[in-house]
Amino acid sequence: MLLRDKLKEEPGFQYIIEGLELMSTAGKRRLLDSPWLTQADAINLELDNLSTIIALLNNEQCNRPVGIIRHKLMELHDIATTLRNLQHHMRMNEVELFEIKQLSLLCIEANKAAETLGIRTMLNIPDLQEPFQLLDPDHTGTPNFYIYDSYHPQLGPIRKELKAQQAYLDAHEQEMDEEQRGRQLNLISDLFGQQEALQQQVVSQLSDRLQPMSQRLIDALEQMAYTDLLFAKATQAIEWHFCHPTLSSNGTSYHNLVNARLQHRNKELNIRYQPIDIDLHHGVCFITGANMAGKTVVLKTVGIAQLMVQFGMYAPAEEASVQIVDDVVFCIGDEQNEMNGLSSFASEIIKISNTLRYAAQSQLLILIDEPARTTNPIEGKAIVQSIGTLLDQRNSLTLITTHYSQLGLSCRRLRVKGFVEGMADVPLTPQNINRFMDYSLQPDTSDDVPQEALRIATILGCDNEMLLLAKQLLQ
Repeated sequence: MLLRDKLKEEPGFQYIIEGLELMSTAGKRRLLDSPWLTQADAINLELDNLSTIIALLNNEQCNRPVGIIRHKLMELHDIATTLRNLQHHMRMNEVELFEIKQLSLLCIEANKAAETLGIRTMLNIPDLQEPFQLLDPDHTGTPNFYIYDSYHPQLGPIRKELKAQQAYLDAHEQEMDEEQRGRQLNLISDLFGQQEALQQQVVSQLSDRLQPMSQRLIDALEQMAYTDLLFAKATQAIEWHFCHPTLSSNGTSYHNLVNARLQHRNKELNIRYQPIDIDLHHGVCFITGANMAGKTVVLKTVGIAQLMVQFGMYAPAEEASVQIVDDVVFCIGDEQNEMNGLSSFASEIIKISNTLRYAAQSQLLILIDEPARTTNPIEGKAIVQSIGTLLDQRNSLTLITTHYSQLGLSCRRLRVKGFVEGMADVPLTPQNINRFMDYSLQPDTSDDVPQEALRIATILGCDNEMLLLAKQLLQ
């Protein structure tokens, strides 16, 4: 599984990925091809590399070599196709030879800066002195490529003669008759043909000599792309205040976990954002709370954090201890599939059924938002009970939000604290009601769900007659 496979599952995760300031197209490709990491050693290696880069970015004394590496990454082009063609013994053209020479020089200069920073071994960019010297026989030290005279003993004399004959034609063309002009043009054409034949011979020889280096060139491009990705992750972790997570074998916990997309939006709107604390253990945990209490956001935020950690990123929290899972499954939002003619309930229940089968053979993080909410309450409650019972027996971490009460299950329960009338020091209005919501999660031993819908409807100024009748019926 690659990052590109998970990118569209949750907009909040896509927001994180789009927030990475990558310098090159090669880095962007490497990002999308990032593998889903399920081994602790691999995740810890990524996190340790990230920590090293963060330390360098925070050290002003490292600004100059760090700046050199970043500048080289800005010049990096994704020439993967060119290098694959070289690997398959295809002859290069002059543009492709220029691309290879430029890559070689970028890697040489990046390695010098990495050596200064003490991270050359970590970045592991192969040494490309050999291909660069092959493409720079006159030792110009520049990325520009030219078929130099030194590549062939006949090339210089032919070029010199071609230039002389062209100059003679330019100087005497007005004095020549048609026959003389024709002979001169034929001579120039013949010299040009000889030059072109020699140049193609040189290009072919260079291609043959570079071909055994093709894998080293491919590795160098990939490591430069990885370096770009590493610096982008580190920069984001610093600017967005992410933390180095630890790995756990017995559950996941976050302190001051945030949804970066929502947090940034709230900041733009000058609205308070409240991080949450949450602990997850094997089995099912139900989350209850009134409407507007942010239950769905909790599910999305936990899922995003898991994706980030297992794609080798820091976690969006102040502290994080994360258990590795085989996959993250989102069952959130309107699952209606109009193309297949399926209703919301049908699409949702099929996805949940598939998840149950998946969980029988894999350890997952399962996030289900108000299952069976679109069917009748009697059957819906029975379905939620069956889902909770079965998933509680699986070796997965499962969060389920619900409005159903009296489920009769022994599963752990958390409740969003919800509406607190004295939480803000301004008059309560429908426009600022979110300022009176406490989004913190607290353990709930009751099998009932909060009943705040009528209270919130009243605050929102809904029809009095409707509210009065509803209260009478509720009593």
